[in-house]
Amino acid sequence: MLKDLVIRNRSYRGYDRSVRLPHELLTELVDLCRFTASSMNRQALRFHIAEDEEEVSAIQALTGWAMRLPELHLPYPGTEPTAFIVIAVDTSVGSRSAFQRDVGIAAQTMLLRAAEEGFGGCMLGTFRKKELSELLSLPDGIEPDLIVAFGKPDERIVLTEAGEDGSTGYYRSADGRTHFVPKLKLEDILI
Repeated sequence: MLKDLVIRNRSYRGYDRSVRLPHELLTELVDLCRFTASSMNRQALRFHIAEDEEEVSAIQALTGWAMRLPELHLPYPGTEPTAFIVIAVDTSVGSRSAFQRDVGIAAQTMLLRAAEEGFGGCMLGTFRKKELSELLSLPDGIEPDLIVAFGKPDERIVLTEAGEDGSTGYYRSADGRTHFVPKLKLEDILI
């Protein structure tokens, strides 16, 4: 079951805007993070749930998606996510860099749970941090580190084998509705 969830949990860049994640599920996603591993058990992560359409739209405007395919301007208009969870670090506990593992663990945990409920998401590391901090009125010492988009996937993602040259660049079908993600073979990653 976990393997199925991991395979189903892709970086979706297109969503069905008519389907929203229930508030209770978004809250549960954050609550799950309380139980994940934490560097030195410092529990430095803080979360902001954005589900109001106006706030989601404002956050969306500060993000960059699919940087390997900048000519596509993903997500396409009308397929933006319906919610975001911003993961921030309380720097009074330690530097942001000290908690990078924690951020990744929290994001993956939330995405796996969302996948279990038939939703999907995408981790976004490309965003305007200062403007996001101002938009969310984050207090001093709380620094945004990652944005996780959520919604009901409205695109197809196909895992393929990496090219013979080891190329892992993702690409889209001609109609833009199918996203292909090359993966290395097991023997290529075992040392």
